[in-house]
Amino acid sequence: MPSQLHESHLFLFRNQPKLAPDLIGGALGVTLPSYAEARVISAELTEVQPPEYRADLVVELWRDAPVYGIVVEVQLCKDEHKRFAWPAYVANLRARLKCPVSLLVITADEAVARWAARCVDMGGLNQFTPYVLGPSAIPQVTDEACARENPELAVLSAIAHGRDSDSQRAIEIALAAQKASVGLDGDRSKIYCDLIMSCLGEAARQALKSMDARTYVYQSDFAKHYIAQGRAGLITRLLTCRFGAIDAQTQALIERASVDDLDAIGERLLTARTLQEALGSEATE
Repeated sequence: MPSQLHESHLFLFRNQPKLAPDLIGGALGVTLPSYAEARVISAELTEVQPPEYRADLVVELWRDAPVYGIVVEVQLCKDEHKRFAWPAYVANLRARLKCPVSLLVITADEAVARWAARCVDMGGLNQFTPYVLGPSAIPQVTDEACARENPELAVLSAIAHGRDSDSQRAIEIALAAQKASVGLDGDRSKIYCDLIMSCLGEAARQALKSMDARTYVYQSDFAKHYIAQGRAGLITRLLTCRFGAIDAQTQALIERASVDDLDAIGERLLTARTLQEALGSEATE
């Protein structure tokens, strides 16, 4: 069964198909054909009956007709079966699209990256070598403007580098990804923010906690955003248990409240006799 980390990587490529050619062209320096659109297409790569070949994701670069195909595989561990399946993925997709095709392997482990990058001897004069990006090859996105331009790449960067030993750098990358994610649609923003936080290493977490909010921007912009999310959910549940279902206006008030305001509501909740008394002055803002 695919792991959460596996699905998290694929989620980024599904939401932004252009991420695959951007990585091949940028991180690997490969020149791809010019194209008008990058789009996800069927990952079924079987031409005959079993065995079935299904890739993780397939991206088609399109300009009036297919000009290039990219099979995206997220590989979290060594699996010798894949070294037999990967060439079949590429051959079948090439036959289907009638254009050049490559395979891009994304991995969170450098040892797996080295294993995946080995040339596959197909027999005779035929050889197959995939493009591979391990953590060290994923760009470190710290610039906010670049992150906003390509939020999926920024989140992928946070996943790859969130546990780096340089906690300061990890926080800078996570902050850029978080700022890029906040402006997206609700579902995508929440999922991306959760991914960023879950991939932040303990060293970075501890460094984040020790930052002074009065002198360091990360504490206010980054940590408080997530603290407020959790607080708002808790306050909503407590208010519902105490006073019954709350209306949409009250829910919206809670969701935009600051951490300090949410803490104040929580304290009043202990003795408040009515919902309005628990909300206090925040209800009139």
